[in-house]
Amino acid sequence: MQEDFPNGTLDRRRAGILLHITSLPGSGSTGDLGPSAYHFVEFLQSAGIGIWQMLPIGPTQPDGSPYQTSSMHAGDPRLISLQSLVDEGWVESEVLEREQISDQEKARHLLEAWRAFDSRADEDARGLLARFVDEEGHWLKDYALYRALKEEQQNRGWWDWPELIRKRDAAALARASERLSHKIDYIYFEQQRFFQQWTALKAYANDRGVGLFGDMPIFVAHDSAEVWAHQELFLLDDKGQPLVVAGVPPDYFSATGQRWGNPLYRWEQMERENFQFWVDRMGTQLRLFDLTRIDHFRGFESYWEIPAEDADAINGHWVPAPGDALFDRLHEIYDPLPLVAEDLGIITPEVVTLRERYGLPGMKVLQFAFSGESENPYLPFRHEANSVVYTGTHDNDTTLGWYLALDDGLRQYVDDYLGCSRETMPWPMIRTALASCSLLAIIPMQDILALDGSHRMNLPGTIEGNWTWRFNWDQLAEDLALRIHRRLEMYGRLST
Repeated sequence: MQEDFPNGTLDRRRAGILLHITSLPGSGSTGDLGPSAYHFVEFLQSAGIGIWQMLPIGPTQPDGSPYQTSSMHAGDPRLISLQSLVDEGWVESEVLEREQISDQEKARHLLEAWRAFDSRADEDARGLLARFVDEEGHWLKDYALYRALKEEQQNRGWWDWPELIRKRDAAALARASERLSHKIDYIYFEQQRFFQQWTALKAYANDRGVGLFGDMPIFVAHDSAEVWAHQELFLLDDKGQPLVVAGVPPDYFSATGQRWGNPLYRWEQMERENFQFWVDRMGTQLRLFDLTRIDHFRGFESYWEIPAEDADAINGHWVPAPGDALFDRLHEIYDPLPLVAEDLGIITPEVVTLRERYGLPGMKVLQFAFSGESENPYLPFRHEANSVVYTGTHDNDTTLGWYLALDDGLRQYVDDYLGCSRETMPWPMIRTALASCSLLAIIPMQDILALDGSHRMNLPGTIEGNWTWRFNWDQLAEDLALRIHRRLEMYGRLST
């Protein structure tokens, strides 16, 4: 569906649902690319919804955050469908009889699938795997070696590996590749299965008028294949530790700001290399998604640099970034460039100029609109067409939870603004989003299901209890798709 987003902009009114794929129902510890994903596409189609937005899909680290992954290219193996592997004959069907399958059990079944493939795959299947490795080798080989070494090193961060490996001595890497070849071959198979299953789901969605909307963090995790493989592109000391780290200053979410901890880029070196790091990264994203949100877009104009030794973000400062040069380069390679700028937080005129220069839609979050002043840029009458309106995002409370937490005066202001309605919250807010002039309206699944704050996805500034929310099919009323369809028709947002 990428042709539906010419020149990186939205072309007509649409509606979407924000639901990370891990939040789908299923027997595993997270949702995956199996039957529930296809069922959800069918629900979207029946409701007239044309966009499925999700969070980053890379391999997560122990905290489960999709914004701190071990690779910016690889897919999370937890998302691989065992059903598909059973259908292909690489896993015995009995594994699907279990009501719950842990991550460890799933990993064991994936390894069993590889062993079965390795012992009896035909020439065509082996050829497909070899072609995948060849086509994706620019990132896959580093990632597979990183994963194999990390397991060999008892899961320690790459900066604590033996010096020759940490510094990527060519002879040491060659010896490690030989020593760990069986593990590396398995990881090749695992990633090929992920991309094969993803491609099939995307084709199924696109054929039914549903585009996939992804999310790309601006920064990458310190303990990742990319930082290990491209240390010269990051502000690190000679032991691999960050000199400075990423975050944001104090804001709506936190009085002390947010210290994300990601290493910052050596932008000058990236520019000398003609931004190949970003060209490759964008290429993977465009293959996976029809539309992509760039998280923390303002960091391409200037970013908040925090001393690595600081425990919070208060003492950071803004440092200019070469956003114009980067986006000029990306537009040379990719046209169209279907991106949405996450432009929340402290946004300066320079950030607005950068976004508008490349025609990128910004974001309008209705939960931010009701501060009591008519100048608030998130109020619906201040939206512009080339934007994406949300009731809330994965970082917000659910709309019902937000509404119930308001003080009496502010809740009355919200009621007065939205007007009398026979529907209970969050539906008046959903209607307001759908009525907005923004060409794309996105509603989190929690709001579609009218769930309270106990169902929120993430609480910024905390590290526990996040990213685990899931729904179940019993929560969908029989007439839910029809009710949504009627509203989308009313507000000119039906998918065609």
